[in-house]
Amino acid sequence: DNPLSVGVMVQFILKMANITELPPEVKIYFWGDRLNELNWEKQKAYIVSTLLEKGDLKALRWLFSTIKPTEVKSMLPSLKLTKKSENFWSIYFS
Repeated sequence: DNPLSVGVMVQFILKMANITELPPEVKIYFWGDRLNELNWEKQKAYIVSTLLEKGDLKALRWLFSTIKPTEVKSMLPSLKLTKKSENFWSIYFS
């Protein structure tokens, strides 16, 4: 179809996936990281793990508005979570 509209959509998606676009209530969980060096595509598992492990309701709402819950569920076995968080999210998604 129209390549311009596809290009605009791709730019929008890339902008939304850019870690520097995180809202302040999510950025606080990455205080030890250089936000400008985090990359959603390369470090998605780290970002998701951090928010599942430490995030509050606002951070989790942002996470689930950014990535489908079904995708998070499929990532669970490979995420680095504490046993407590792993058990919680396994029950949550069951």
